[in-house]
Amino acid sequence: MSANGGTKAIVAALLANVGIAVTKFIAFLLSGSSSMLAEAVHSVADSGNQGLLLLGGKRAKRAATPEHPFGYGRERYIYAFIVSIVLFSIGGLFALYEAYHKWQDPHGIESWHWLPVVVLVVAIVLESFSFRTAIKESNHIRGNQSWVRFVRRAKAPELPVVLLEDFGALVGLVFALFGVTMTLITGNGEWDAAGTAMIGILLVVIAVVLAIETKSLLLGEGAEASELAAIERAVTDGPEVERIIHMKTLYLGPEELLVAAKIAVPEWENAHDLARGINAVEARIRAAVPIARVIYLEPDVYSVAAANAGTGAAADTAVPPADGAAGRAGG
Repeated sequence: MSANGGTKAIVAALLANVGIAVTKFIAFLLSGSSSMLAEAVHSVADSGNQGLLLLGGKRAKRAATPEHPFGYGRERYIYAFIVSIVLFSIGGLFALYEAYHKWQDPHGIESWHWLPVVVLVVAIVLESFSFRTAIKESNHIRGNQSWVRFVRRAKAPELPVVLLEDFGALVGLVFALFGVTMTLITGNGEWDAAGTAMIGILLVVIAVVLAIETKSLLLGEGAEASELAAIERAVTDGPEVERIIHMKTLYLGPEELLVAAKIAVPEWENAHDLARGINAVEARIRAAVPIARVIYLEPDVYSVAAANAGTGAAADTAVPPADGAAGRAGG
């Protein structure tokens, strides 16, 4: 659902931004408005970003190789991080530079005075449709989460990126409309420069938020609390496992979760029965959390002595601390 919904939202945003960018450039060439130029470059940056997201989604589908045995799912995170860099450099910094340049020479809009206003109003309508699509697709997977939590916790980066881009585009268009309108009313080009500066600051802030959130995904995030609870229930909900000694999870991609656990098992009479028990546990995990596709379970025999020794393994195979170390700890 998240992958298909993300692609639909990306395509809708891409089509809207390409058309909007062309009209904004035409309006800039005819009117000379710096706000229009900043918004045109903003739309070009957004179009490029959506292309990057589509490319990242396609490359992430490649099959695993000996060199990359866990596949390429996290490549979607890399391209989302690149999007934040593009938005910061091409969109935000260019707008701030153009605002500074216009402030040094604050000429008004000398021709086609109301064309920028018409273009901006039409762009707001088109961006609203794109934003509506992103909201609709996000609601399929957002559940009861707030929008802030959804952006911060979503494992698939495409929808949060498109949401923030579309939101930024709409607010940026309002800033541009404010700057252009005030310039037309007062004849003072400093209003145009102010609108351009507000667009630049907005894009820089959004880019920083995207970079921070995507960095967390690149570093590696574990399963959500609800997913962990479901996995723990699945592991212990049967006679094959006495308890979980320790467990770690890691998202290999938006739709692929790795689960690694050391489990305490009863003493089996033979290896065949032990393997069959582990297979049963893996099947329960996948039924409870379908994205848990890579599972490694290490069977062991729980030992109270090992647990009390503080080795962290809590199993008979744990290496006890040396007597000297134990003595120093006790002293």
